[in-house]
Amino acid sequence: MRPLLFVAMPFGVKRDHTGTHDINFDTVYERAIKPAAAALNLEVIRADEERTGGIIHVSMFERLLLAEIVVADVTIPNPNVFYELGVRHSARPRTTILIRGKEGQLPFDVFLIRALSYSLEDGELKGRAADELTGQLIDRLKAALEDLESKDSPLFQLISRYPGIDLPHDVTESFRDRARYIDRMRERFELARKRQPREAAIAEIRGIEKELGPFNETHSELLVDLLLSYRDVKGWDEMISVVARLPRPLRNALTIREQYAFALNRRNARGDRERAIAELNECIHQHGISPETCGIYGRIYKDASDEAAAAGRSQEAEAHLDEAIAWYSRGFEQDPRDYYPGINAATLLYKKGTKDALAALQTILPAVSFAVARRGGINSRDYWDIATVLEVAVLTEDWHIAHRAVGRLLVHHGPLWTIETTVRNLETLKGVRGARGLPTRDVEDIIRTLEEKARSL
Repeated sequence: MRPLLFVAMPFGVKRDHTGTHDINFDTVYERAIKPAAAALNLEVIRADEERTGGIIHVSMFERLLLAEIVVADVTIPNPNVFYELGVRHSARPRTTILIRGKEGQLPFDVFLIRALSYSLEDGELKGRAADELTGQLIDRLKAALEDLESKDSPLFQLISRYPGIDLPHDVTESFRDRARYIDRMRERFELARKRQPREAAIAEIRGIEKELGPFNETHSELLVDLLLSYRDVKGWDEMISVVARLPRPLRNALTIREQYAFALNRRNARGDRERAIAELNECIHQHGISPETCGIYGRIYKDASDEAAAAGRSQEAEAHLDEAIAWYSRGFEQDPRDYYPGINAATLLYKKGTKDALAALQTILPAVSFAVARRGGINSRDYWDIATVLEVAVLTEDWHIAHRAVGRLLVHHGPLWTIETTVRNLETLKGVRGARGLPTRDVEDIIRTLEEKARSL
């Protein structure tokens, strides 16, 4: 069998350690790591915390313990990568290779560990730099496969009799089969999410779900991907059904509980909102306040406010609006770096429109702008970063930036439900502007453009 190379690194575009520049880690993987692995006929698997909600999976431990080689990118202080590196160094004395961008700043704990460095151009690995890193990786990978004596783990270097972990041969072989199976199924989920129309995507994901078999015998990594695949195609009933059948340890994970409340609110059948609120209250009781929990709480009251207003229950609508503002504001206060609850609080303060609300808006807007700017602002490749820039621009009537942001969203769009969320927020702002006698043409043009994009998805 081909030796297995497991890659621990961030996904997509992330900010550097200074918070001022983007790094596209996918270019490092595609232009250097994969070509080096192919040159030596290695089977390569990349960790994907983006699709697993940060939940630690048995399959991740298996890969760290049993893969012949691990490559870890430590350019930025990503907690997942450093945790995985620690697990690997505690289990295997050798064949762990570190890489990092030259602009990165390593924590002192790993500063003395030799790492291959690479240069970035506009946040990407390109041209000659990609070729150089590929060549260096090929040399290090060859050495890792051939050198059975040298130790690169600080733990094994410092403690001469440290035993490490020695697993039976049959465990290693079954692990390989599981790793291949998981990667194959995740690729199928990705393709299914792209199917059109939405009903076809849901049907295909259901077919894959049937193949998984009993949930208590299915890898948790695949169960999380199943849940998020249904979310991406707006399969709210299916999400709720999946959560109800998850094994208890996974069902009790904070990320799963938040996604359950999210799906209940989006479905909004009789009693769903009450169940969602009860779930979030339990999350807060067990795990404390978090921006994500507050953001979902705020969305529940925001939706309730809109529904009450549509039914002519103005006093109820106002009460729900105040609750939504309070929860979004609370979430932003918990972590001002997380702009999501902040921009939602800002939009609803603008909608409320009282003297106190507008004063609070002027306080929160600069903080939201700063938070999203730290993540790249309009130059980011993340959908929510750009969508936040768009909403801030509409709130401040900066139409030049607003139209630029829309152009970026057409390229870096998310799943259908994310675009629909942005359109709904813009519809709120348009309605408020119209009610106050302000021009709405620019907002209408932006909404029309995003709706056309949504119809094409």
